[in-house]
Amino acid sequence: MVWDRFAASDPGLLRLTAGLRTVSAIALTLVVLALFDTGVTYMVAGAMTAMTSTFAIKDKGVRDQAVTLGLGLPVALVAMSLGPLLASRIVVGDLFFVALIFGAVYCRRFGDRGTALGLICFQIYFLSLFVGAATSALPTLLPAVAVGFGCSAVVRFGVVPETPSRVLTRLRDAFRTRLAQLVAMQIDMLDAGPEQLEKVLDDMRRRTARLHEAALMIQGRLEEGTRDADEAALLQRRVADAEIAVERLGMLLLNARSAESADTLTLHLPHAPVPLTDDWRPAEDDATIALRRDLKALHLLVSRPASRDGGTAVAHIRNRLLGYRDEERLPPAPAGIQDAFRGIGEAARSVLGLRLALDGPQDESDDSPATTRSREEFDAEDIALASAGKPDAVDDPGGLRRPTTRAAFQVAVGSVLAMIGGELLSAQRWYWAVLTCWVVFLNTASTGEILVKGYRRLLGTFLGAVAGVALAGLVGGHTGLSFALVLVFIFAMFFTAPLSYAVMSFFVTAMLGLLYTLLNSYSFDVLVLRIEETAIGAACGVVAALLVLPVRTDRRTDELLGTVLERLGDVVSAAVEQLSGGPASDLLSKARSLDTALDELRDSTSPLTLPITPLRGRRETVRYLVALLETCAYHARSLAATAELVPHSRTVAADPRLHGAGQRIAHNIGVLAAYVEDEGAAGEVESGATIASTLRDDGSGTQSSGTVTSRVLRHLQRLDEGVVGLARPLAVPVAERAEARTERG
Repeated sequence: MVWDRFAASDPGLLRLTAGLRTVSAIALTLVVLALFDTGVTYMVAGAMTAMTSTFAIKDKGVRDQAVTLGLGLPVALVAMSLGPLLASRIVVGDLFFVALIFGAVYCRRFGDRGTALGLICFQIYFLSLFVGAATSALPTLLPAVAVGFGCSAVVRFGVVPETPSRVLTRLRDAFRTRLAQLVAMQIDMLDAGPEQLEKVLDDMRRRTARLHEAALMIQGRLEEGTRDADEAALLQRRVADAEIAVERLGMLLLNARSAESADTLTLHLPHAPVPLTDDWRPAEDDATIALRRDLKALHLLVSRPASRDGGTAVAHIRNRLLGYRDEERLPPAPAGIQDAFRGIGEAARSVLGLRLALDGPQDESDDSPATTRSREEFDAEDIALASAGKPDAVDDPGGLRRPTTRAAFQVAVGSVLAMIGGELLSAQRWYWAVLTCWVVFLNTASTGEILVKGYRRLLGTFLGAVAGVALAGLVGGHTGLSFALVLVFIFAMFFTAPLSYAVMSFFVTAMLGLLYTLLNSYSFDVLVLRIEETAIGAACGVVAALLVLPVRTDRRTDELLGTVLERLGDVVSAAVEQLSGGPASDLLSKARSLDTALDELRDSTSPLTLPITPLRGRRETVRYLVALLETCAYHARSLAATAELVPHSRTVAADPRLHGAGQRIAHNIGVLAAYVEDEGAAGEVESGATIASTLRDDGSGTQSSGTVTSRVLRHLQRLDEGVVGLARPLAVPVAERAEARTERG
């Protein structure tokens, strides 16, 4: 249980593996160099080389990793040789360093291998400056660099091996665990009183986000971790189905215990109101007791792999839950409770598909008719997936519009400024300012992101310097203990890097304080200088980002917002077309493209939503806008998931009337996208009659039986309301149709 929780907190054990692999490579390097009675300076150089050659290589395939590692060795040897050779030629050395920085950043356009080689070249050249390498020391330094690469290879391919299929297997296990955790939290939500509900909802939001994170990580590893494209598409479909079904179940459970239909914004925006009855307490009627029992049964199905199924008990539970997909099998209960049972049935179906994809074929001898029908639907979907084509490639903007080219010019200019500022502070330690300028541009795309990253690095550096002062006094003169603490800090650095950049910077600075102690160059003044150089480097990076081919945060967010709206429109239009009886399309890829764009938008708005931002009104507007987009994306994914069932289901038929409703939503999304691109664009968002009122049958006021409408009506209505709601924060005019006023009047 404890291991499952840990594995869920670190999907694929990627952070743990990165930390262990890096620490193991460094430790092995230190042991090998110690056997040859190498000096401390060369041991530091070998250890830092092992660290660089381990974390720089991000290729997913084992063969690709080996090729990049092999190419990295001569690059590292050349970089280490040029450092001392150019040390006495200050102007030439500085110009070369700037050119090296430009080339290292520009090489990112060539993918993982180009990024790795550029990073190795920069880091090893920087290492030559850090250890004060001299030309006379090269005969010992170069073998130390080679030992670092060799030990990195031994650890990567022998001690801590990592294959794409193994990583994918661990990611799948983490997804299963996170799915079970979300179902467990939904059980808690069902039983929570009014005073507990807000905390439970906060936990459910976090677990929903973590589930989504695991799903996207699986998507990023499918191509290399599966045998062929068909297997990758199948696993991607089953993971998406499970994620959407369980997320939808949470909304239905919230509706079941609410005084009225809860707004799905509640699931995405903290402190959103929840319309509960005043005297709500966990109910003990037969329907609610059965609902709680079946949620626990669903939790069992999710968390238990097929290999652990014994006897017929699990099969009977699965059959009972899948039976709720049939209207006649629903227990007598209020409409909200019945919807929750339907949600359990759909979630059980998605879990069955997930178990088939993860664990392979299973015993069918105890299947009920509902289970058999679900298996037949999966078989039909598998055939459709096998014939689906690949998505189109993304166009490269080229020239200065390419992010890597723009970043290369920005970093080069920022590095020149950092060299000048760093030299004014210290002629020996100026390279710290350049390093900071380099790192604040890593994985950033706008001026705001660079500013935030610089602030976090400065904060982590300051706290790490304080820790370094204390540690240097405690372990000074104890070489073995110092190296042991260096290994601990390096592990912590890599384990915390994806979680907090400030915490990672803390461990980096504390580790450097220990390295200075080992190199006998530690002093309080050195650590103060480290903070000052860091501040100068961060400031130079921000100045370069502002002056050289700047990408302002609002411009970046507008571009990403336009992309999100465009992909939202694609998903909605294609899903409604298929729900209306139109041709099938690859809805899953469209939905995942929407998720990716929304994640990028969320990251780009982080500078605007920091607690320290002075523009509090703007912060709340941005948070509301992103939460509303997440709500719209949730309903769009649900429409897509339901539309996928239509071509293969015997019980759910398409409804041509949905086409008109989809046109209005698509029109409104198009108007919003046009205003984001050009504030002077013409057009108004249409706020018409409710979707339900537009779907009446020839004036009879009834819904057609056997159609898909009953399943998607709530999603269409909420999506329509959400898209209209986006008009207010985007300042887009809204035109209310006469029928909407008549409907209210």
